[in-house]
Amino acid sequence: MRATDAVGRHGEDVAAAHVVARGWRVLDRNWRCREGEIDLVGMDGDELVVVEVKTRRSTAYGSPAEAVTHRKLARVRRLAAAWLAAHDVRPRSVRVDVIAVLLPAAGAAQVEHLEGVW
Repeated sequence: MRATDAVGRHGEDVAAAHVVARGWRVLDRNWRCREGEIDLVGMDGDELVVVEVKTRRSTAYGSPAEAVTHRKLARVRRLAAAWLAAHDVRPRSVRVDVIAVLLPAAGAAQVEHLEGVW
């Protein structure tokens, strides 16, 4: 596994633990279809939440959240529709969140959770 893949995987683990601690039920991780991949799908009460996770070791190139562009969010929305079409889940509503994870050289991961970005 490449170092960047390991950083991303660790960030996704941190994000999943974060949402579980908030009372969510995780339905899927790293779900793939021909259009792409969703990092995390969960239920926050009766609302389906599709999460894009971005992880960085530093802010030298900006915060992890800044790496999530409007174009990327549009793709996540299309993937959310594909996920719903492939699963028998009928949520009250659907939202897209971004979880930005910063992994400093020392200390605990820093999590920034942006709700309803799209």
